[in-house]
Amino acid sequence: MDWAQIHTWPNSELSRRGQGPVHRWHIQETGAGKTLLMLHGAGGSTHSYADLIPILAQSHHIVALDLPGQGFTQLGARHRSGLEQMAEDIAKLCDQEGWIPDVIIGHSAGAAVALRLAESDLSPRGQAPLVIGINAALAQFTGLAGLVFPMMAKLLAAVPFTASLFSGASNRPDRIKALISSTGSQLNADGLELYRRLVADRNHVDGTLLMMAQWALDPLLARLPNHPSIVHFIVGDKDATVPPEVSEKVTSRMRNATLHHFTELGHLAHEEDPEGFARLIKDIIEKELG
Repeated sequence: MDWAQIHTWPNSELSRRGQGPVHRWHIQETGAGKTLLMLHGAGGSTHSYADLIPILAQSHHIVALDLPGQGFTQLGARHRSGLEQMAEDIAKLCDQEGWIPDVIIGHSAGAAVALRLAESDLSPRGQAPLVIGINAALAQFTGLAGLVFPMMAKLLAAVPFTASLFSGASNRPDRIKALISSTGSQLNADGLELYRRLVADRNHVDGTLLMMAQWALDPLLARLPNHPSIVHFIVGDKDATVPPEVSEKVTSRMRNATLHHFTELGHLAHEEDPEGFARLIKDIIEKELG
């Protein structure tokens, strides 16, 4: 995304650039208190937390990032888009900026990054922070899809002009509305327009394809039963992108995980009901951290 357009983005008054390790980051920072690091999912940006940030900032220090190559964060190295590399680079950025997150909140694939970042070898705190995963994408494709989808993502990311073709063909308002509806969520016109702008941006699409192509979840999944953090998973029961059963199964495998349900919401549940999510997140933090 073109930084010249940052003033048109939600909460742009909180935005700044950070020339961190590897990438040129888009950072939104506000508030005081316990530090909450907020990570969006694949294909998203800080806008996903636009309505949550002002509410949570009333009592907490908020740091929200665009992941490498997505939104307004400029990708510094194309081979640094996988789960492990993203977590390493965010950990280095936290160290550079002096952030010591008490809580890491991640949506969808961002929840996997949050869990990896919270492990003891990367945690900026030196000890495990509280992790909150929203509709956490913590399952691999199975069967033939498990072979075909990653291969297809790698091919698309490697072919020149793929991102331009995709962004040009897919950013019509009717297609964006259908895409969001297919996740089980319903957004207003302003929310749909933000996603249309993201999909229309070649660099953003390229960054998302690179993330998909380099994603490797199995090592993290194997370690989850012994994960050091207290973890709370929040699911929208109408999520058609990551079925609630994914978080249910992961919760049952972990030694210190709790599951919460929003019965009428989809994959973008926190965008549909930011007030309800803010109340629950505050309650979780109060319970676990005091």
